[in-house]
Amino acid sequence: MTDEFTTHLAALVRERHPDTSPVALRETASYLSQQFTRSSLAVTIHRFEALGQTYDNVIGTKPAENGTAAAPLILAAHYDTVSGSPGADDNASSLTVLLEVARRLKQRALTRPVQFIAFCLEEENLLGSRAYVTHLTKTAQSVYGAIVLECVGYASEQDGSQRTPPGIPVAVPSVGNFLALIGNQTSASLTAALSQAMAPLISIVPLTVPGNGEQLPDTRRSDHTAFWEQGFPAVMVTDTANFRNPHYHRSTDTVDTLNLKFLASVADAVTNAVLAVAAMPERP
Repeated sequence: MTDEFTTHLAALVRERHPDTSPVALRETASYLSQQFTRSSLAVTIHRFEALGQTYDNVIGTKPAENGTAAAPLILAAHYDTVSGSPGADDNASSLTVLLEVARRLKQRALTRPVQFIAFCLEEENLLGSRAYVTHLTKTAQSVYGAIVLECVGYASEQDGSQRTPPGIPVAVPSVGNFLALIGNQTSASLTAALSQAMAPLISIVPLTVPGNGEQLPDTRRSDHTAFWEQGFPAVMVTDTANFRNPHYHRSTDTVDTLNLKFLASVADAVTNAVLAVAAMPERP
């Protein structure tokens, strides 16, 4: 566990909602931008209109070592919360991993660009990621794939701590100490690559859903769905949220409920996955 983890969590864990805490939402965007800059990323803002206001998706780009224009790999997490929740697991845990991976890659030469994206308004029907993916489509930009981090900091070693979402067609352990990787058929190869890279470092339960997960609505509950709907490969990495965490979307989603050892393992596994996928050749 690094000092950066606790620093990030201290800065990020508070209500970040467009109506009830708009100042905190803007301050969070500024904090993420500053941290991206500290990791030597080129920071840009994707500004979009929603809910009668203007909001920002914050993007930090690490170029490929040789300046190649290969399709980028995206690592993303949302930075807003629901009203009334400080959002430690949902989604400060994922933002902390996002920033930690960026820090670890600072001195690494990559053969594929990596974009670190903090999406706004995920809790408002994925408005931030939908606006961004629409922008990608309109400007004919390609993406190698998106890894979307969604609640990655809650874990338990107790039997019965994990519930199975309705209709899930794979065996789900009863102990909530793993990450689920959720991809669709378009994302099958990306899901497999992530599973291979992450499994030595953390327990993984992968799932590939038919179509865009329409028959399994619990598999669509984050920004990866915006990518699926426009045909881009994307995988959600999650601790399964309310199927494990009793504090999900509540005022009790606080730092002291997080499993920091588990969160550190998530950062290790995601770093390994980004390094592996960023080295992969273009698809034929």
